[in-house]
Amino acid sequence: MYKGSCLCGAVKYEVRGELGPAVYYCHCTRCRKSNGSAFASNAAVTANDFVIVQGQESLKSFSTAEGVHRMFCSHCGSPIVSRRDGLPDVVRIRLGTLDTPLRSGPRAHIFVASRADWFEIHDQLPQYPERP
Repeated sequence: MYKGSCLCGAVKYEVRGELGPAVYYCHCTRCRKSNGSAFASNAAVTANDFVIVQGQESLKSFSTAEGVHRMFCSHCGSPIVSRRDGLPDVVRIRLGTLDTPLRSGPRAHIFVASRADWFEIHDQLPQYPERP
């Protein structure tokens, strides 16, 4: 099991299962903007394994026209999780909000075709122009 929280501690969650095989650094424009950084570190988990244990009322959501919903703490702004209408059984947690150590980190970089021009990737992980 993994535990996580937002910056201010208002929202706490648990992942009552394993992180899925999709653990990536995502460089798409949306992830960059929603995280305020060069990329987002995301892990896919089964929606039923993701449980808010405190602060459900503090979560707010931003939805895109394409059916992507990003949930964040309304107090401190920490991005917590996103989900897609087309994949209702999967959520993507933001690894930076985990309080539990990871056994292994992201396995690849995705959407590098739209990465920030001021950021260079220097590790040896696979790189994909879009989603693999």
